[in-house]
Amino acid sequence: MKRSFSKWVGWVRIIAFVCVAFGIVVRIGDPLLVSAIRNAVFDFYHQTKPREYTPLPVAILDVDDRSIEALGQWPWPRTRIAEMVDKATQDGAVAIAFDIIFAEPDRLSPAQIAADNPELPPDLAAQMLKLPDNDAILAEAFTRARVIVGQTSVRSSAGNRAEKRDLTDVQFALIGPDPKPFLLRFPDILQNLPELEAAAAGRGLFNARPDADGVFRRVPLVMNVQEEVRLGLTPELLRIATGGQPFAVRTNAAGVEGIILAQQLVPTARDGTVWPYLTPHLRARYVSAGDLLEGTMPRGRLAGHLVLVGTSAIGLEDFRATPLGTSMAGVEIHAQVLENMMAKTLLIRPNYTITVELAVTLLLCTLVIIFAPFFGASALIISSAFLLTAYIAISYYLFYEHRILLDPSFPTFSTALTIILISTVNYLREEKQKRVIRDAFGQYVSPDLVNQLTENQEQLSLGGESRELTLLFSDVRGFTAIAEAFRDDPEGLTRLMNQFLNILSKAILDQNGTIDKFMGDAVMAFWNAPLDNPDHVRSACRAALRMIRDVKDFNMDRMQTSANSHNGQSDKEKAERMVQTIHRLNVGIGINTGQCVVGNMGSDTRFDYTALGDPVNVASRLEGQSRYYGAPIILGQTTAYEVIGEFALLELDMIRVVGKAVPENIFALLGDETLFEDPAFKTAVETNSKMLAAYRAQDWDALETLIDALRNDLNMINFPLDEYIQMYRTRLTELRATPPGPDWDGVYVSSQK
Repeated sequence: MKRSFSKWVGWVRIIAFVCVAFGIVVRIGDPLLVSAIRNAVFDFYHQTKPREYTPLPVAILDVDDRSIEALGQWPWPRTRIAEMVDKATQDGAVAIAFDIIFAEPDRLSPAQIAADNPELPPDLAAQMLKLPDNDAILAEAFTRARVIVGQTSVRSSAGNRAEKRDLTDVQFALIGPDPKPFLLRFPDILQNLPELEAAAAGRGLFNARPDADGVFRRVPLVMNVQEEVRLGLTPELLRIATGGQPFAVRTNAAGVEGIILAQQLVPTARDGTVWPYLTPHLRARYVSAGDLLEGTMPRGRLAGHLVLVGTSAIGLEDFRATPLGTSMAGVEIHAQVLENMMAKTLLIRPNYTITVELAVTLLLCTLVIIFAPFFGASALIISSAFLLTAYIAISYYLFYEHRILLDPSFPTFSTALTIILISTVNYLREEKQKRVIRDAFGQYVSPDLVNQLTENQEQLSLGGESRELTLLFSDVRGFTAIAEAFRDDPEGLTRLMNQFLNILSKAILDQNGTIDKFMGDAVMAFWNAPLDNPDHVRSACRAALRMIRDVKDFNMDRMQTSANSHNGQSDKEKAERMVQTIHRLNVGIGINTGQCVVGNMGSDTRFDYTALGDPVNVASRLEGQSRYYGAPIILGQTTAYEVIGEFALLELDMIRVVGKAVPENIFALLGDETLFEDPAFKTAVETNSKMLAAYRAQDWDALETLIDALRNDLNMINFPLDEYIQMYRTRLTELRATPPGPDWDGVYVSSQK
């Protein structure tokens, strides 16, 4: 140990720690290469699982190519825009936001036309000067609706002008420190005409800065505009649509936490941006402006909707590169951000994620550096790959299930580089020894066992230990006939059995069982090893009941699927076809409890974790008896005595199974505590006890009467057990003809496995 310790504090590991520290400093600086790789990973996540579209009251009023073709070139007269606002409002639009800016007077206003055309007759020019101004008409239309006008930053060499227009006052609250130092800063913006700004219900910026590769991954919800806090176009639309109450910005020492709109917190990054979760382009969001203006739009299409006015016309070039790998109209990105806020489906990258990423990087690299001397090169790479794969899987799981963006790239690359450095030191040192352990792990199926051996490698040896186990055997009834029906479709049989065995396996594993082996259509499992399970008897019973229930549901699903596939056929044809194609799977289960030897059994080169002992054989025999008694689940007496009074049990017989001298009192497990509490079940149990007493007392007349009574009682609880009833009728006939004699102990000797 001292020698190993001296190894890992050598110069190689000191250099490794220095490199890790340098890497963390690099990550904090976040150079272009690091952020580009991270963004590429997030784009991959986004592309593998884009957001599923859910209809929401969001619509895009689109100045598309068809609208321009029908109504003329863009820009349209402001009177047409006013008509569009009025008609959208009349159709029930809640609020209308423009992803368009009206910064200059309309050149198509009558007065402007007269000024631009001095050759017009004086009378005509005078009449035109008396006509209403187009911008005034649009401003008046704004007052009849809830309109949000768009604003944008100045993008010219003359930006950040000395003389700027004042911003319209907006009421908001600050919760925490001043957010302006953290927000994206726009020192100068382009506004709409003053009369339009004054007539609008709200104002919002539609600025978004692409990343270095030109992809728009983030959208600012709140910004520092001319040293004032202002909302983006989309949150401003939501604010006005929900009553126009003041918004709030919540901050902490790390930056912005989020904005509060309509009493709901919308989380943001520290700079006030959000990561939209996009669906692919969807025409269902769009309404052609031409359809609205020409009256061909379905009535009520915009009713109750928040409407964004923008353009997807190709010539107007309002398309943006997105993380989905395709370009999308800017107005549709705004619409999707609005949907994200309404449905709370924004991608989340909390302020603490960089801390988590750095901590994971430091942890993984430190683990590699510390434990490298104790691992062979292959084992080091495999274990590190497992940890990294687990971290990547967690990262993807957080995205897939919770929309959280946790970067897997930097911890993965940092750890991989550390592994490369460290593995050059000890590649050959323990390779042979660790390969033995790695190969041994491949012999195990049970995840619980693998986890236990990972923590306690000294357990990896032949031999075993004595434990009380509850064992379960299951088998398919009539499998030969099923296999015969699939003689021309072996792949279909394989597919069917895999689905069936998955159902049984899930029921076992969900009750913390260990699957010992699959034997064709049969399964062997046990409880209370390798991990302790004090409730192993009940766990096995619950697993068995679920197996029966799930197999029944599986049969029903297959029948329903087959019925749907034969729609259009006559009832007779459909019934004949279903008989040919559906093979009902019925399972028999035997459960027994007893002291067994459990452990690694086999040779030096090949062994399995399994159980041996007389209780194993009895459990297998009980499973075989289930077909003769007609009970899907049969329990041995040790198992049954443990759960009597908790589960619905019915005593079946005192039987001496093949290969065993001592008789076994066997029981049918019919249900859980719900059935146990059923008065009809209690009546059936009482009648069954009287029947068995008459049978063992050789009171054949009473037995005959009680068999009929039991049949009726079992039918009342929907467990007819016809084979069980018929078995005792047959025995009654045989015993009347050949009485067993006064020394008979009531034990039935089974000659069938």
